[in-house]
Amino acid sequence: MNNKENRNKVSISVVGAGDRGKDSYALYALDYPNDLEIVAVAEPNEVKRKEFAKTHNIKEENIFSSWEDLLDCERLSDGIIIATQDDMHFKPTKIALEKGYDVLLEKPMSNDIKEIVALGELAKQYDNNFMICHVLRYSPFFSKLKELIGSGVIGDLRSMQHNENIGYYHMAHSFVRGNWRNEGESSPIILAKSCHDMDIMLWLVGSKCTKISSFGNLSHFKASNAPKNSAKRCLECSLEKECPYSAPALYYKHIGHWPSSVITDDHTSEGVTKALKEGPYGRCVYHCDNDVCDHQVVMMEFENDVTATFNLSAFTDKTHRTIKLMGSLGEIRGDDRKSVIELTVFGEETQLIELDSVKGRHGGGDYGIMEDFVNLLKGSEGKALTSAEVSVESHVMAFACEESRHNGLVVNIKSFYDSIK
Repeated sequence: MNNKENRNKVSISVVGAGDRGKDSYALYALDYPNDLEIVAVAEPNEVKRKEFAKTHNIKEENIFSSWEDLLDCERLSDGIIIATQDDMHFKPTKIALEKGYDVLLEKPMSNDIKEIVALGELAKQYDNNFMICHVLRYSPFFSKLKELIGSGVIGDLRSMQHNENIGYYHMAHSFVRGNWRNEGESSPIILAKSCHDMDIMLWLVGSKCTKISSFGNLSHFKASNAPKNSAKRCLECSLEKECPYSAPALYYKHIGHWPSSVITDDHTSEGVTKALKEGPYGRCVYHCDNDVCDHQVVMMEFENDVTATFNLSAFTDKTHRTIKLMGSLGEIRGDDRKSVIELTVFGEETQLIELDSVKGRHGGGDYGIMEDFVNLLKGSEGKALTSAEVSVESHVMAFACEESRHNGLVVNIKSFYDSIK
């Protein structure tokens, strides 16, 4: 492998060819083949592995069924994307850093807070580029908000209201029926879904969080709320047609695309039917083994005296983030699904700031972070916006939220972090 300094094209390996590894980050290589080549893959699912290898024309000797096999080899590429499940992040990341890979790690860094802190220490120990997929920092929407705050147009930022509107169908798919439904098997929802939001709030405020408190619980998606005469599976339920959480209503209309692409590798009506009859995604939302919150609020205080509230909720029609930034001279309102930000300077007419259309999911953030990762692999100067060392703080905040929620405490972040180390 040649030295990557000043190279026009770089190479990466992908560990985990699922929704994020295959259908988000790897797509960048198809759109920008002169900049990036994917040369190796590790994926236990044979169908996904073969599809990924064929799409990216990967040599047979660089196709692996496990991350262990891939990382047993000498370094195969300049960089590596690790997009395994939450509890499978630490070991492959540690080994990849030791082998000299530049690493792009899917969030959350881990579902174990001690592993998260350890990864932060590894980021200091190694000279590799080590980035976390906090992709919102790279979206035009949040980048523009950061620019506006920095310009001083609303004076000093004093307060923030931020909402993670999960969407009723996304909640049912991912956090009731899906991989992130159960804290013991994955993570608390504030970590799995909203470490993004902890991170983006830290970035916008530009100061450390000092105190945090949180309230929330699982209120709706449980057996006690099941409608009378409901069945354990949607395909067997006489109430399915009138239920907003109907699995058939969601998955049949998205065959071959998210979220149907998650539940089966057979992208046909027959494949979806089989998955709904036999797999976890066909279950009634009131009869699953889920235990994560379906609504949660967080209150925060920062070193620079900014206060903030965060609200995540399953009970929204759309999947989007909304925000209000209140400063000493004005306010900003925004919805990341829309291409317009509202800016009001006190005493003046509201301005509408239009954003350019972008490629990729998360409002362009997925492609934005890939562009930055590729440029760093090429040897560009500067540090990534989402370095692992920086990202530890947002993860600690998420765990502090759970400490507060379970024990009725206002948590001092520094004391909480010191107790972990």
